[in-house]
Amino acid sequence: MKSINQKWNMLFSSLMLISTSLISCNQKKEAQVNQFAAFASSNVDHTKITTTKSYKISKVSDGDTFWCKDENGKRFKIRLIGIDAPEPRNYFHKKEQPFGKEASKYAQKLLLNKSVKLELDVNPLDQYGRTLAYAYFADGTLINEKIIKEGYAVLMTIPPNVKYQQRLSDAQQYARDHQLGLWNKE
Repeated sequence: MKSINQKWNMLFSSLMLISTSLISCNQKKEAQVNQFAAFASSNVDHTKITTTKSYKISKVSDGDTFWCKDENGKRFKIRLIGIDAPEPRNYFHKKEQPFGKEASKYAQKLLLNKSVKLELDVNPLDQYGRTLAYAYFADGTLINEKIIKEGYAVLMTIPPNVKYQQRLSDAQQYARDHQLGLWNKE
C-alpha cells in the first residue's frame, strides 16, 4: 500500500512540475504576444474598421504602405494586401530596388491627404504589426488594383488574405501586356 501511495505522490509531483513549466511557458508566450500587440498599428481596434468609414491618409511611406488617422485622430499604418512595390530606400534588411523611388512618388501623388475606405481580409495584421487592407477611393476604385494596373507594384498574395487574388493578377497582366511602369522595357 505504501508503495502505491509513493507512486501516486511521485506521479502527482511530476504532473505538478510539468503543469507549472507549461504555465510558465504560456505566460512567456502571452507576454510576447502582448508585446507584439503593443507594437501593432498603434493598438487600432480592427473590429471597428469597416468599409463604411473613411480614413484620411496622413503619410505615404512607400508604394504599398501608408498611414491613416481614425476618427479620434489616432494614426495607424496600412499595408496594402496583395501587392508589393519596390523599395525606394534601404530599410533594415531590405535594400533599395530599381523603380522604388518612382513607385513611392506615384503612391505619394495618388494617396497623400486623400480619404479612403478600408476592407480587411482574414488576417488583419502582418508580422510587423501593420494593418493589412484593401483600400478604396470614394468612387469605388480599388487602390491595390490601380497601383498594380499602372505598373507600380507586382502581385504578392499571402494566404489566407487572397480575396481579390484573381482581380489583382488580371491587373498585373494588363500592366505587363501594356508595358506600364516597371514593366516598361525602355
